[in-house]
Amino acid sequence: MSAPVQSRRDGASPTDKQLELDISGMTCAACANRIERKLNKLDGVTAMVNLATERALVQGLGTSNDDVALAISTVEKAGYGAALHDDEDDTWTQRAAAERTSSLRRRMGVAGLLSIPLMSLTLQLALVPSVRFPGWQLVCVLLALPIVTWCAWPFHRATVRGIRHRSLSMDTLISLGATVSFLWALWTLKYPATDAGYWLGFGRTPAGADAVYLDVAAGMVTFQLAGRYFESRARRRAGEVLHALGNLAAKQARRLLPDGTTEMIPAEELRRGDSYVVLPGERFVADGSIADGSSTIDSSAMTGESVPVEAAPGDAVLGGTTNLTGRLVVLAEAVGARTRLAQMAAIADEAQRRKSRVQKMADKVTQYFVPSVIVLAIVVGLAWFFATGSGARALANGVAVLIIACPCALGLATPTALMVGVGRAGQLGILVKGQDALESSGRIDTVVLDKTGTLTTGRMAVTDVVPAPGLTPSDVLVPAAAVERSSEHPIARAIVTVADDLTALTGPSTSSGTEEGSRTDRSTTMAEPPHVTDFRALLGWGARALVDGKECIVGRLDTVTAASPTTPEPVEGWATDAITSAERAGAVAVAVRHDGTLLGVVTMADQVKPSAQSAVEKLKEMGLRTVLLTGDSELVANHVAAQLGIDEVRARVLPDEKSGVVQSLRDEGRNVAMVGDGINDSAALATANLGIAMGQGTEIAMKSADIIIVRDDLRTLVDAIQLSRRTISTIKMNLVWAFGYNIAAIPIAAAGLLNPLIAAAAMAMSSVLVVSNSLRLRTYEPVD
Repeated sequence: MSAPVQSRRDGASPTDKQLELDISGMTCAACANRIERKLNKLDGVTAMVNLATERALVQGLGTSNDDVALAISTVEKAGYGAALHDDEDDTWTQRAAAERTSSLRRRMGVAGLLSIPLMSLTLQLALVPSVRFPGWQLVCVLLALPIVTWCAWPFHRATVRGIRHRSLSMDTLISLGATVSFLWALWTLKYPATDAGYWLGFGRTPAGADAVYLDVAAGMVTFQLAGRYFESRARRRAGEVLHALGNLAAKQARRLLPDGTTEMIPAEELRRGDSYVVLPGERFVADGSIADGSSTIDSSAMTGESVPVEAAPGDAVLGGTTNLTGRLVVLAEAVGARTRLAQMAAIADEAQRRKSRVQKMADKVTQYFVPSVIVLAIVVGLAWFFATGSGARALANGVAVLIIACPCALGLATPTALMVGVGRAGQLGILVKGQDALESSGRIDTVVLDKTGTLTTGRMAVTDVVPAPGLTPSDVLVPAAAVERSSEHPIARAIVTVADDLTALTGPSTSSGTEEGSRTDRSTTMAEPPHVTDFRALLGWGARALVDGKECIVGRLDTVTAASPTTPEPVEGWATDAITSAERAGAVAVAVRHDGTLLGVVTMADQVKPSAQSAVEKLKEMGLRTVLLTGDSELVANHVAAQLGIDEVRARVLPDEKSGVVQSLRDEGRNVAMVGDGINDSAALATANLGIAMGQGTEIAMKSADIIIVRDDLRTLVDAIQLSRRTISTIKMNLVWAFGYNIAAIPIAAAGLLNPLIAAAAMAMSSVLVVSNSLRLRTYEPVD
């Protein structure tokens, strides 16, 4: 346990509205609770302290240097070290962890080297009086003395600190057990027994053998140091899993200069609009698009994609991914904190600082558990003394209760599993915003899926244009594209794309007129683009704008006709026939009306994602009910649902109605996960028990979600749910062990049937077992 360390950023102040502190000196959940209580006593402050990550999140203070100093001094007054956390420089945390682990290793080594001859010697001398030599008891004391003093000093120091601040911890139990055992051995040296003594684990022993009680003190300290050492190493490995995303960021950039040469600069100096060069084997520094060159890109470390992809000019790249083969010139479009990698790392970092409901419950238990154990140990010892008159027997059973009841594992059961689960999810392209999201994932029984952009590619392509009699396809597309250029909806992009390239149209209605006429019409149209004002998205219905001063509406047929400023004429059969035919084929049809006149119908198709069917099948195998929720017509929705085998369809649902549908499912007693990607899904994402946003979706959708799927693969949704369930299962297993171990062992110890040496070994190994069990989550592999 390292000594308190001063802030490494004197004179600096945080940039956020909350302070994040690195804490040194914590050894158990009681330590974290003590610091949390001290910080929460500050006026207007809400603090959360995470033992697993050794950090404190403090909200409610200002951002001045005085506020930082106040928070740090509060932690130090509680007896611990603190420093302002710096995302760019983690050397303070690394140094404190390394010092703690190194100190534990040294103390454990010395304790082990002395305990082995001590326990061997005492065993032989206690059971075979004939081999005793003069001063044998003094030799045992000299071997035990360094163990219960220097080696056990971290436990004693924490105990003294706790008493000074009127609080108790697991260290108090260990320190008391070792001290009482050692002092009792010294007492028996001064006042030896006149009849047969009782040696733990071996029953009655020859007279004078009570002094071998030293092995309890030495063995207890050795086992506990070993447990703490291996626990410290395991916790560091767990933290490394969580911070793997942050470690992907490149530190330097090869900026391209106007004269064609390059210069190496720190990554933070790269600016949006700069061009930078990435050589084979190097990581991309910023998000952007390829300006020159072609290569193969490996994004597995960031998104979990197992197969490298080919990239050419115009293709998008993400910072943190690796260039494998060719030289690339990349135009930087998002740098620094705006890159997806930085946002992913920030989300993962935020997630591991938040406490789950289970962890809060465990912290509450440990707050009262330690003093209760001390009282129980005293009661048990007194009961045995009055019942038998044997001080040795009373001490043995009291110490056994004191040690076996120590709930060290309880404080680690939840945070380590959640930390590793969140970290592994990040490696697979699943961003978990909070540990509570993992808990929610493990309980859901219904998955509601948006269609466009979620189950389908979202890259719709125009398949046909049906103009009104006497008009051409360009007469329909030009005003429609003028309106849709201000929209990011997939339908809008499809219309704009085909309007920009009329020669790409297929279908009988696009063949009217000669090729020359089409080219002439396009050139004229593109040379004089319409003037567009007053654009407004009609969420779930379409879009409208003034095109050359006249209202133009693009959307569902009933929307287009009902929203006309003039009394609409009856819709002709050609329009309804075109829309019905498209919907029966699973396509989408929108009508275009300009200045009160219905110009035509544009039909387009959105392909189902290749991974959608496999994902839905896996969800159903997991016992989850699937629901398709879309604003499209019943015909389109049913066509997609039939393709994928989705259980239930809710079609023609408006954005505000989507949240109502999700709420109705919850009212039925279902635990609902909503999966979406657009603005119109944001309310439903927030309403569901668990909101899951596809990473290619809108910023609003991702802000509303609890989990973000970075990979464009719906099977990752299955990974998110399976990994969440496995994490919750691991937490339950940890808690069952932590609680069950104490509950089962305390009566055994109180009955005088448990050797304190065995109790100390079991208690030490319980913490190692809990952390090791949590680390198994690192081996989770994504579904095929």
